[in-house]
Amino acid sequence: MRSEKEIGKDKATCRLTAAEIARLPERANVHQFNANAIRNTRSIGDQLGLSDVGVHLVRVEPGRETTEHHFHGQDEEFLYILSGRAEATIGEETFEVGPGDFMAFPKNSPAHSMRVPAGASEDLVYLMGGTRTPIDICTYPRLGRRMYRVDGVKEYAALDDFKKV
Repeated sequence: MRSEKEIGKDKATCRLTAAEIARLPERANVHQFNANAIRNTRSIGDQLGLSDVGVHLVRVEPGRETTEHHFHGQDEEFLYILSGRAEATIGEETFEVGPGDFMAFPKNSPAHSMRVPAGASEDLVYLMGGTRTPIDICTYPRLGRRMYRVDGVKEYAALDDFKKV
């Protein structure tokens, strides 16, 4: 078995085994605008040198949300549910999702988010991926906020502060 240090160094193999992925440490990512949105994440694409696309194995505990309700102007995202159940909201429609369900969010798609009900019997686990454009605009309609990311630097403002010219 390769150690965690060795995994990222041998990119020529272009693969991670299930055992190697299981040994990667989870990182708790708390959303900058939603303290209840905590994703326990293994960034598996980073391990093999992906830079333009992010690929992550994500686990969300019961009672938690995946993110603040949002949509991207430049980045695209996808989710494939591996286990567990959640309530997904796309636009204003909410429905249950579970193992085998797939969601894709092209640029400027409807706002989206998920939450795992507090009484759920298991964690939600999904594969998440998306593009990493140098510049992205992310809108949080419920917060009335827009965030800009330019080469990794994030800034945000209230939607009411924007003026059309």
